[in-house]
Amino acid sequence: MPNHSEDAEKFLLAAKRSEIQALERLANSCELVTTVSDLVHQLQRERGISNIYLVSSGQRFSGLRTEQMAAGSRSADSFRQLLHDHYLQEGRCTNPRDMRLLNSIAYSLHGLDELEELRRHVDVFEVSALQSTDAFCRLIAGLLSVVFEAADVADDPEVTRLLVALFNFMQAKEFSGQERAWGAIGFAGSHFDETLHERLQQLQDCQRRSLEIFQEFAGDTEQARWQAIEDSEETRDLNRLRRVIAGLKNGEPIAAEVSEVWYQLATARIDAMHRLEDAMAARLLKVSRKRVSDAQSELGHHYAQLQKMKSTDWSRMPALAVLFDPEVPGLYGRGSSTGVPALHGQNLAHSLYDLIRSQVAHIHRVSEELEETRRALTERKLIERAKGVLMRSLRLSEDDAYRTMQQRAMEMNLKLADVAAKIIEIGNQRNATVSGGDNPRSAPEARS
Repeated sequence: MPNHSEDAEKFLLAAKRSEIQALERLANSCELVTTVSDLVHQLQRERGISNIYLVSSGQRFSGLRTEQMAAGSRSADSFRQLLHDHYLQEGRCTNPRDMRLLNSIAYSLHGLDELEELRRHVDVFEVSALQSTDAFCRLIAGLLSVVFEAADVADDPEVTRLLVALFNFMQAKEFSGQERAWGAIGFAGSHFDETLHERLQQLQDCQRRSLEIFQEFAGDTEQARWQAIEDSEETRDLNRLRRVIAGLKNGEPIAAEVSEVWYQLATARIDAMHRLEDAMAARLLKVSRKRVSDAQSELGHHYAQLQKMKSTDWSRMPALAVLFDPEVPGLYGRGSSTGVPALHGQNLAHSLYDLIRSQVAHIHRVSEELEETRRALTERKLIERAKGVLMRSLRLSEDDAYRTMQQRAMEMNLKLADVAAKIIEIGNQRNATVSGGDNPRSAPEARS
């Protein structure tokens, strides 16, 4: 009788090879995220430049816009090429868990297909600055969803932490970019109305929330670099202009030339954020690739150990080692049986079972660490779902739905995610009532 199970050995090695494949897919996703980061940055710059170009009727930033469109097109080409290399090459297989990621990519590519047409409309002033801003925001939101989905399918705790930190930092930078765009509209139009005031305040609040999550998951180096950006002279000057805007009365005139100062200060801060973003993306790639290398080394170690066991006698397992191991749980709900002989004094090291137990412990440890890290992702999903419930039931815009949740969270002294969970629960109860037909007035009330 052999002293180890050849089938168990094969599945042990298959499990490690499966882990390597998952880590390789994750490394590819991390490379995708770095490419998305650059593309988003180029589109953010083009959005702000296009706004000033439109509001000034082409008198400002015409040449700069031409240069920026070329930079954005180069970045988009790099994005498309990477997608082709990693996902569309013949023989490339994808994981079923990547469904949402691939769908986000499809949405983003469709938006990029329409970018040239949007640019032509901007060229001849067939869209307003507000319409242009909205179009760019939708395209960028689609690209950011690619980053979010990449984080959501990541199975490595450290990589997931980095992805969560990077996604929220990119989200904060996007809110900063939107603030730059909306501020440019106000300055270029020589006044800020009440709606614009509220929009700018909301964007500043959104930046703070995203940065709080970033700081929770970021490393010490990233946090220190962010603090340096906040303490910089450019940020201090930008804050002074923010206070000037906040102090303007509804419709009070302001010199249009200040738009260029606003744009330069906001851009300096956003460019500094992009440099930090690049550094985080580089560390993400380094960590993800090291994970692949470490797993490959472990697979080699498993092979070596198994070959050694086959050629020696000291690896022979004691009888019933697996079934009587007190460190392995039995069926759920089944307590420890009395009278079962423990394996005290039995040496399980250097055996196939030792390798299996080690791998089980590794998977368990990773799962526990992932559960905590995924909390931020889970909360964002709740918030997005709750926004959808409010938009459908109360016929609200996305921004109004979000503000409604914010107000309820402050009134009830709850976290935004907790309010979102309550909204989803109420929405499910109403849907169940409507579908059950218990109350003929339920449907109209649910839509009100």
